[in-house]
Amino acid sequence: MIALRVFFFVVLASMLAVTSWASWRCPLFAIPGDVAGHPWFIATLFDAYWGFLTFYVWVVFKQTAWAARAIWLVAILLLGNVAMSLYCLAELWRAKPAEGLRGVLTSQRADVGVLGPVLAAIGITVVALGWATS
Repeated sequence: MIALRVFFFVVLASMLAVTSWASWRCPLFAIPGDVAGHPWFIATLFDAYWGFLTFYVWVVFKQTAWAARAIWLVAILLLGNVAMSLYCLAELWRAKPAEGLRGVLTSQRADVGVLGPVLAAIGITVVALGWATS
């Protein structure tokens, strides 16, 4: 489980680094039309969002409360791999050592928790600020 923690920390750190770098170079909603309309840009977005929704299927299994499911959907769709890596890290740290990886993958949670709502709020804020400045 240590290897998985390291992996998801690397995912989180690299996504924060690359999105920070990109944000300093170009505002989120200032993508040039020739880029946004490029077939490979569109294909990459489809690929990313289908991946996000595939991961979300697991979240729906794990989170039994509809509020938690809705909140995590917003967080994942707006923050992508940042939200997904934080979800995985939270699950890995919550797991009981005796359960092992099986417990991480199959244990279910009825609580909404704090992390999902905070990430959803950050995602909504980022999008709102992006629209306001574009």
